[in-house]
Amino acid sequence: MSDVTGMATGLATNLATIPGLRTYSTIPDDVTPPAAVVSLNSVTYDEAFRGGLVIYNFVITLIVARVTERRAQERLHDYIQTGNGTVKNAIESDPTLGGTAIDTRVTEMSNITSVSIGEIEYLTADFAVTVRAE
Repeated sequence: MSDVTGMATGLATNLATIPGLRTYSTIPDDVTPPAAVVSLNSVTYDEAFRGGLVIYNFVITLIVARVTERRAQERLHDYIQTGNGTVKNAIESDPTLGGTAIDTRVTEMSNITSVSIGEIEYLTADFAVTVRAE
């Protein structure tokens, strides 16, 4: 049986390896950027015989900085590349998410936009993460 809470915690733990990035395994009431928020987007059941494989699609919302900051887009670019200190590299550093998954892959970065938190506009981006588990 899959442990969705454990997967979300594993994703947040992997992301916490990025210096200075705050991570949340659940949707918080308030955040202080830069931050990454893990949320479950969808679940696909019965991907193998006898229901032996389940696909969990998570969204990692990266909240970078106030939109008005000059370096906000540059900071976002630092996180979305590949290599050390990037979201993709951090998430895939332990693809088992502490033993709760078979495999974990970042499949896409999309939805660069701004979001209002406490009357301040922040630059954000979403990362699609596919987790395969039994």
